[in-house]
Amino acid sequence: MTVDQISSVADRPSAATGTGRAPATAGPRISMTARRHRAFYMFTSPWIIGFLLLTVTPMVYALWLSFTTFDGISPNWKYVGLGNYRELLNDPVTWDALGRAGLFALTSVPLSIIAGLALAVLVNRPLKARGLFRTLLYLPAVVPPVGAGLAFKLLFDQNSGASNGVLTFFGIDAVGWLADPYARYVLLMTVLWAAGNVMIISLAGLQDVPRELHEAARIDGASAWRTFRSITVPLLSPVLLFQTVTGMIASVQTIMPLLLAPLGDTGGVTTVPQSNYLYMMHVFAQYFALGRYGYASALLWVLFVLILIATGLIFKFASGAVFYNVDPEAKK
Repeated sequence: MTVDQISSVADRPSAATGTGRAPATAGPRISMTARRHRAFYMFTSPWIIGFLLLTVTPMVYALWLSFTTFDGISPNWKYVGLGNYRELLNDPVTWDALGRAGLFALTSVPLSIIAGLALAVLVNRPLKARGLFRTLLYLPAVVPPVGAGLAFKLLFDQNSGASNGVLTFFGIDAVGWLADPYARYVLLMTVLWAAGNVMIISLAGLQDVPRELHEAARIDGASAWRTFRSITVPLLSPVLLFQTVTGMIASVQTIMPLLLAPLGDTGGVTTVPQSNYLYMMHVFAQYFALGRYGYASALLWVLFVLILIATGLIFKFASGAVFYNVDPEAKK
């Protein structure tokens, strides 16, 4: 090909130019960070939508109800502002129920943590059929609370319960387990019976403790109790803190006394022993027995604020006693 032929080919318009089309260009490239952000929101969007619809929306609705006299049925309600909260502050029944709930939390949470940790230490040892023992001890934790409550109600029934059957067999008079003053102890039994949930979390924490530390303590002549107290417990402190917070939140919201109550009825709510008339039982009575949706919503919001305060205090006072392998405040 001569020089003139090469020049004519170079000057010839391209097919894209002759047809009036612009040459194709690459689209905007998405950075790796943007892709990660998009993937994160795509995977978390079901939870976010559920949280907004099933948690935030009911909370906002309950907050609005707490300023009204709405009863759930009648359209004749009115806005009372802080009237429900003022009534709450002057209601001795509310404060008594709150005090019982606090006492129940102070009792049940340490007992459940100690029982769960003891079971975790037991099943963490190299025993035969260890997996079977773990399954059997954890099994009560997966039983629905309603079924567990009804089972305990039948077990401790004064007339036909198995517990009184054993007592009468040995010539001991039947005991009213579901009435005062024994009802509170039955309630604690239901908490300890489901200690497998605490056990499985403590077991995971125990398996994360380095064995080298235990071997070094054994070489130095430390006893098993000293090793447990000085090595195992400090390394388990984040797990124990988590169980304390979640246990406290769950205990003050318990509604199990309703299922453990003796037969009886007052306005549609099963009668419960005075010792088991906890805060959530009082809320339940205001909602479904008295139809005071506004006042009950105020009770729930006060409980929510108290739980936030209690959680903050626990984190504040426990921060110096919790040992982290990695500094939680360190920047990544």
